[in-house]
Amino acid sequence: MHEIVRRALIKDGWTITHDFFEIPVEKGLNYEIDFGAEKVIIAERGVTKIAVEVKSFLGASETYEFHKAFGQYVTYKEALDESEPNRKLFLALPKKLKKGILRFSFIQNLLSKFGVYFCIFDPVTEEIIEWKD
Repeated sequence: MHEIVRRALIKDGWTITHDFFEIPVEKGLNYEIDFGAEKVIIAERGVTKIAVEVKSFLGASETYEFHKAFGQYVTYKEALDESEPNRKLFLALPKKLKKGILRFSFIQNLLSKFGVYFCIFDPVTEEIIEWKD
């Protein structure tokens, strides 16, 4: 899924600046997010910087995979906020989750309440089909 999301981000106009974006938290504790990317936003005359963690949800339980992804997001976001506060963190989630765990209002409310940014990618067309921020 890593390479699929990489190609999808490039198709969406992003420049990959880091293929594994390391966040040094403190001595002996570092995190690694799948991608760092940036995009020139002409309307704002600036650059939007993001980090993207790819989640494939290949395990047997979407609920368990969601819990892992959510916990990882919160941890990475806190570390990223300290080291590079101008970069937004996104989870890249496969399209199948729209009919899966993302269809539940409880999950949608949870993501909204905790400010979880995510994008939905189609692994077949290798495109980002939705951004939520």
